[in-house]
Amino acid sequence: MITHEQCCYWDEEDELKHLKDEFVLPEGVVYLDGNSLGARPKKSLAYAQHIIQQQWGEDLINSWNKADWWGLPTRLGDKVGQLIGANAGETIISDSTTLNLFKVLSAAVKIQAEKYPDRKVIVAEKEVFPTDIYIIEGFIDLINQGYRIELINGADDLAEVLASEVAVVVLSHVNYRTGYLYDMTDINRQIHATNALVIWDLCHSVGAVAMDLNQSESDFAIGCTYKYLNGGPGSPALLWVNAKHTEKFWQPLSGWWGHKKPFDMAQHYQPADSIRRYLCGTQPIISMSLIECGLDIFLKTSMQKIRAKSLKLTDLFIALVHQECAEFGFELITPLDHHDRGSHVSYRHAHGYEIIQALIARGVIGDYREPEVLRFGVTPLYLGFEDIWQAVQQLKAIMLHNEWKNESYLVRAAVT
Repeated sequence: MITHEQCCYWDEEDELKHLKDEFVLPEGVVYLDGNSLGARPKKSLAYAQHIIQQQWGEDLINSWNKADWWGLPTRLGDKVGQLIGANAGETIISDSTTLNLFKVLSAAVKIQAEKYPDRKVIVAEKEVFPTDIYIIEGFIDLINQGYRIELINGADDLAEVLASEVAVVVLSHVNYRTGYLYDMTDINRQIHATNALVIWDLCHSVGAVAMDLNQSESDFAIGCTYKYLNGGPGSPALLWVNAKHTEKFWQPLSGWWGHKKPFDMAQHYQPADSIRRYLCGTQPIISMSLIECGLDIFLKTSMQKIRAKSLKLTDLFIALVHQECAEFGFELITPLDHHDRGSHVSYRHAHGYEIIQALIARGVIGDYREPEVLRFGVTPLYLGFEDIWQAVQQLKAIMLHNEWKNESYLVRAAVT
């Protein structure tokens, strides 16, 4: 039996517990949705005021140089790079994950079209976050060159589909619904053995799962900064390109920020000789600047320590739901094997939506994903073992007292 006292003891022994003080969290709330929107770093409020009052208000346009607004995309990119196994100068922060996928997909397809013009298949997962599929479909329709998308169920389908004329594979490092974690090194090896290229979507792994993009010989990667990295709502996304690909082609959104000499105001585009060629236009400076508040917290520890705590917390959540809620019909769909598990835990239940609403009413914030999936994000920087205990106790109470049957929980909001 796992007890409340045991969870409190684990918190006392946790070497990352002090990092929770770096964040603002409402009193009485257990926040298990940091894999959708990360909590606010404490220093972000004062820093936002400084940006608005001093950099914008007092220094005005001089801040492009004085505050290095121009260098933000690469400077922050290098900080993110330390979390994903990237070398300096390989990563930028820019635009959204959706736009960045379009950029790197375009580059990957152009590289492949030059070497293997008959390869016309782009592979993605059926269970990927849908925007990835939408972008691939839109790209195929735009270029109108005979490409087609082929959807797979998961890693087990990969070998079979790679036997066809595959140009590019787009995969989520961690599945947004189930929490399944791909073995990046093994998958890259399989894909490269057939001369295809791979794009990794890191939205549900960056900041929660240790990885090494260079050591694993990845090709391209994109991902959010507003989830585990705590960059703020809709903060600009990351984009990484393996150095061997950077200067082979430039992406099609050839805006002036990606120009080799942007202030020459030349009439024709010439891409920068660096990762900056993946920039487009002027970036949202306030939103981008606040990303640094979250990144600096990560740099006080290591991804190995964060990953170790993540696994302990998800192990605890799974064990406690089994111990306290076994009678209520929750079906675990997240892998038990550490090798295959990201940093969120998902259960299927016929009344998943209503149960999540009842949990939120009790101060435990998780989220719901169709069909019938309750999803609980585990963010090691600001969650502890006792938080997990309290969350499962609230879940147990809701099920014991049938609180999820409240008619108000049947009403779907615009954002679920």
